[in-house]
Amino acid sequence: MLVFIDESGDAGFKLGKGSTAIFAAAMVIFADDREATRAQERINEALKDFHRRPEFKFNKTSFDVRDKFFAAVSDCDFVVRSIVVRKELIWSTRLRTDDESFYQFFIKSMIKFDNRALTDATVVIDGSGDREFRLSLQRYLKAFTARGAIAKVKMRDSRSEPLLQLADMCVGAIARSFREDREDATRWRDQLNRKIDDVWEFK
Repeated sequence: MLVFIDESGDAGFKLGKGSTAIFAAAMVIFADDREATRAQERINEALKDFHRRPEFKFNKTSFDVRDKFFAAVSDCDFVVRSIVVRKELIWSTRLRTDDESFYQFFIKSMIKFDNRALTDATVVIDGSGDREFRLSLQRYLKAFTARGAIAKVKMRDSRSEPLLQLADMCVGAIARSFREDREDATRWRDQLNRKIDDVWEFK
Protein backbone atom coordinates (compact mmCIF):
# COMPACT_ATOMS: atom_id res chain seq x y z
CA MET A 1 0.00 0.00 0.00
CA LEU A 2 1.27 3.45 -0.97
CA VAL A 3 0.02 6.68 0.60
CA PHE A 4 0.88 10.23 -0.47
CA ILE A 5 0.18 13.15 1.87
CA ASP A 6 0.02 16.87 1.21
CA GLU A 7 -1.65 19.90 2.74
CA SER A 8 -3.32 23.13 1.69
CA GLY A 9 -3.14 26.31 3.71
CA ASP A 10 -0.82 27.26 6.55
CA ALA A 11 -0.59 26.94 10.32
CA GLY A 12 -0.83 30.68 11.00
CA PHE A 13 -3.60 32.36 12.99
CA LYS A 14 -3.39 35.92 11.70
CA LEU A 15 -6.83 35.48 10.22
CA GLY A 16 -7.75 38.32 7.90
CA LYS A 17 -4.10 39.40 7.81
CA GLY A 18 -2.55 36.84 5.50
CA SER A 19 -3.10 33.48 7.16
CA THR A 20 -5.51 31.08 5.52
CA ALA A 21 -8.86 30.60 7.24
CA ILE A 22 -8.90 26.92 6.22
CA PHE A 23 -6.24 24.26 6.65
CA ALA A 24 -6.69 20.93 4.92
CA ALA A 25 -4.62 17.78 4.62
CA ALA A 26 -5.28 14.79 2.43
CA MET A 27 -3.88 11.36 1.80
CA VAL A 28 -4.14 9.63 -1.55
CA ILE A 29 -4.21 5.87 -0.98
CA PHE A 30 -3.23 3.21 -3.50
CA ALA A 31 -4.02 -0.33 -2.39
CA ASP A 32 -2.36 -1.67 -5.57
CA ASP A 33 1.17 -0.57 -6.47
CA ARG A 34 0.39 -1.20 -10.14
CA GLU A 35 -2.36 1.41 -10.02
CA ALA A 36 0.09 3.85 -8.45
CA THR A 37 2.46 3.26 -11.36
CA ARG A 38 -0.36 3.78 -13.86
CA ALA A 39 -1.40 7.06 -12.20
CA GLN A 40 2.21 8.21 -12.19
CA GLU A 41 2.46 7.50 -15.92
CA ARG A 42 -0.75 9.46 -16.58
CA ILE A 43 0.56 12.45 -14.66
CA ASN A 44 3.92 12.35 -16.43
CA GLU A 45 2.10 12.31 -19.77
CA ALA A 46 -0.07 15.22 -18.65
CA LEU A 47 3.01 17.21 -17.60
CA LYS A 48 4.24 16.96 -21.19
CA ASP A 49 0.87 17.49 -22.84
CA PHE A 50 -0.07 20.52 -20.72
CA HIS A 51 3.47 21.99 -20.60
CA ARG A 52 3.38 22.06 -16.80
CA ARG A 53 7.04 21.37 -15.98
CA PRO A 54 8.29 20.89 -13.36
CA GLU A 55 5.06 20.01 -11.50
CA PHE A 56 1.33 20.37 -11.02
CA LYS A 57 0.28 22.56 -8.10
CA PHE A 58 -3.40 23.28 -7.61
CA ASN A 59 -2.97 26.94 -6.70
CA LYS A 60 -0.72 27.60 -9.70
CA THR A 61 -2.80 26.00 -12.44
CA SER A 62 -5.60 27.44 -14.52
CA PHE A 63 -9.19 26.24 -14.30
CA ASP A 64 -8.81 24.47 -17.65
CA VAL A 65 -5.64 22.62 -16.63
CA ARG A 66 -7.27 21.49 -13.38
CA ASP A 67 -10.15 20.02 -15.39
CA LYS A 68 -7.73 18.20 -17.70
CA PHE A 69 -5.65 16.90 -14.81
CA PHE A 70 -8.60 15.29 -13.01
CA ALA A 71 -9.86 13.85 -16.30
CA ALA A 72 -6.42 12.30 -16.91
CA VAL A 73 -6.47 10.36 -13.62
CA SER A 74 -10.22 9.68 -13.47
CA ASP A 75 -9.96 5.96 -14.25
CA CYS A 76 -7.01 5.30 -11.92
CA ASP A 77 -7.84 3.30 -8.79
CA PHE A 78 -7.14 5.34 -5.65
CA VAL A 79 -9.08 6.82 -2.75
CA VAL A 80 -8.75 10.13 -0.93
CA ARG A 81 -9.24 10.80 2.77
CA SER A 82 -9.00 14.34 4.11
CA ILE A 83 -9.24 16.47 7.21
CA VAL A 84 -10.43 20.09 7.01
CA VAL A 85 -9.87 22.59 9.81
CA ARG A 86 -11.68 25.90 10.21
CA LYS A 87 -9.10 27.76 12.25
CA GLU A 88 -11.67 30.02 13.89
CA LEU A 89 -12.83 26.94 15.85
CA ILE A 90 -9.40 26.16 17.30
CA TRP A 91 -8.82 27.45 20.82
CA SER A 92 -5.79 25.45 21.93
CA THR A 93 -2.93 27.85 22.71
CA ARG A 94 -0.36 25.30 21.63
CA LEU A 95 -1.99 24.69 18.26
CA ARG A 96 -2.45 28.42 17.68
CA THR A 97 1.18 29.31 18.48
CA ASP A 98 3.31 26.30 17.48
CA ASP A 99 3.31 25.55 13.74
CA GLU A 100 5.02 22.19 14.17
CA SER A 101 2.50 21.01 16.77
CA PHE A 102 -0.35 22.20 14.53
CA TYR A 103 0.82 20.23 11.49
CA GLN A 104 1.72 17.13 13.47
CA PHE A 105 -1.57 17.03 15.37
CA PHE A 106 -3.84 17.29 12.36
CA ILE A 107 -1.90 14.99 10.06
CA LYS A 108 -1.62 12.42 12.87
CA SER A 109 -5.38 12.78 13.51
CA MET A 110 -6.16 12.19 9.83
CA ILE A 111 -4.11 9.00 9.86
CA LYS A 112 -5.22 7.81 13.31
CA PHE A 113 -8.92 8.06 12.46
CA ASP A 114 -8.54 6.41 9.06
CA ASN A 115 -11.36 3.88 9.50
CA ARG A 116 -8.66 1.19 9.17
CA ALA A 117 -7.88 2.30 5.64
CA LEU A 118 -4.11 1.94 6.16
CA THR A 119 -2.33 -1.36 6.57
CA ASP A 120 1.44 -1.76 6.36
CA ALA A 121 1.54 1.45 4.31
CA THR A 122 4.52 3.22 2.88
CA VAL A 123 3.70 6.89 3.49
CA VAL A 124 5.33 9.54 1.32
CA ILE A 125 5.38 13.20 2.38
CA ASP A 126 6.73 16.23 0.58
CA GLY A 127 10.35 16.72 1.62
CA SER A 128 10.73 20.19 0.13
CA GLY A 129 10.71 23.18 2.46
CA ASP A 130 12.02 23.00 6.01
CA ARG A 131 13.89 19.68 6.12
CA GLU A 132 14.21 19.60 9.91
CA PHE A 133 10.46 20.04 10.27
CA ARG A 134 9.77 17.27 7.75
CA LEU A 135 12.16 14.92 9.54
CA SER A 136 10.39 15.71 12.81
CA LEU A 137 7.03 14.94 11.19
CA GLN A 138 8.46 11.69 9.83
CA ARG A 139 9.55 10.59 13.33
CA TYR A 140 6.25 11.74 14.86
CA LEU A 141 4.12 9.71 12.47
CA LYS A 142 6.13 6.57 13.11
CA ALA A 143 5.80 7.01 16.86
CA PHE A 144 2.16 8.02 17.26
CA THR A 145 0.09 6.09 14.74
CA ALA A 146 -1.55 2.71 15.25
CA ARG A 147 0.65 -0.35 15.12
CA GLY A 148 0.47 -2.00 11.72
CA ALA A 149 -0.90 1.05 9.92
CA ILE A 150 2.43 2.45 8.71
CA ALA A 151 5.48 0.43 7.67
CA LYS A 152 7.65 3.29 6.39
CA VAL A 153 7.59 7.07 6.12
CA LYS A 154 9.60 8.59 3.30
CA MET A 155 10.30 12.13 2.15
CA ARG A 156 10.30 13.00 -1.54
CA ASP A 157 10.51 16.23 -3.50
CA SER A 158 7.13 16.85 -5.12
CA ARG A 159 8.83 18.13 -8.28
CA SER A 160 10.14 14.63 -8.96
CA GLU A 161 7.23 12.67 -7.43
CA PRO A 162 4.07 12.86 -9.56
CA LEU A 163 1.91 11.18 -6.93
CA LEU A 164 2.68 13.93 -4.41
CA GLN A 165 1.47 16.30 -7.12
CA LEU A 166 -1.73 14.23 -7.23
CA ALA A 167 -2.08 14.69 -3.46
CA ASP A 168 -1.55 18.46 -3.90
CA MET A 169 -4.25 18.65 -6.56
CA CYS A 170 -6.70 16.59 -4.49
CA VAL A 171 -6.25 18.53 -1.27
CA GLY A 172 -6.39 21.79 -3.22
CA ALA A 173 -9.75 20.80 -4.72
CA ILE A 174 -11.14 19.84 -1.32
CA ALA A 175 -9.87 22.97 0.43
CA ARG A 176 -11.31 25.21 -2.27
CA SER A 177 -14.75 23.66 -1.83
CA PHE A 178 -14.86 25.32 1.60
CA ARG A 179 -14.09 28.78 0.22
CA GLU A 180 -17.36 30.65 -0.19
CA ASP A 181 -15.47 33.60 -1.66
CA ARG A 182 -14.10 31.61 -4.60
CA GLU A 183 -15.60 31.16 -8.05
CA ASP A 184 -16.70 27.60 -8.83
CA ALA A 185 -15.75 26.54 -5.30
CA THR A 186 -16.86 22.91 -5.68
CA ARG A 187 -16.01 22.47 -9.36
CA TRP A 188 -12.93 20.25 -8.87
CA ARG A 189 -14.14 18.46 -5.76
CA ASP A 190 -17.18 17.44 -7.78
CA GLN A 191 -14.84 15.90 -10.37
CA LEU A 192 -13.03 14.04 -7.60
CA ASN A 193 -16.09 12.89 -5.65
CA ARG A 194 -16.00 9.26 -6.82
CA LYS A 195 -12.51 8.96 -5.32
CA ILE A 196 -13.27 10.61 -1.97
CA ASP A 197 -13.69 8.13 0.87
CA ASP A 198 -14.02 10.74 3.63
CA VAL A 199 -13.71 14.47 4.31
CA TRP A 200 -13.58 15.02 8.06
CA GLU A 201 -14.52 18.53 9.15
CA PHE A 202 -12.62 18.86 12.41
CA LYS A 203 -14.61 20.41 15.27
